Amino acid sequence: MITLSIIGHIMVAVGSVFLFLGALGIYRLPDIYSRMQAGTKATTLGALSMIIGVGLIQPEFFTKTVIIALFIAISNPISSHALARGSHRAGIKPFSKSGFDAYDTMKEKMEKDL
Repeated sequence: MITLSIIGHIMVAVGSVFLFLGALGIYRLPDIYSRMQAGTKATTLGALSMIIGVGLIQPEFFTKTVIIALFIAISNPISSHALARGSHRAGIKPFSKSGFDAYDTMKEKMEKDL
């Protein structure tokens, strides 16, 4: 029981670090797509680690925390993808020194193939 509690506290600390790094990425990165990537990847890993850590600290909540973690693992990347696609369709261009937009290139290629 003490071992699970120690592992849980370590996971909560690791989750806190990832959540902080995600927030820092949102603050520091130049455009919506980069910010979305930092916000999605870091916060997903941070939230999963923190939620599972809480489940290890309080074993009676472990089943509930696993269900919440699965929901976050599925919904967070899907919602981020939908937001990025909607932003691109709204005309928000990614920040790039070269001006190259890989999604536009791929979309034009797919339209030519049809």
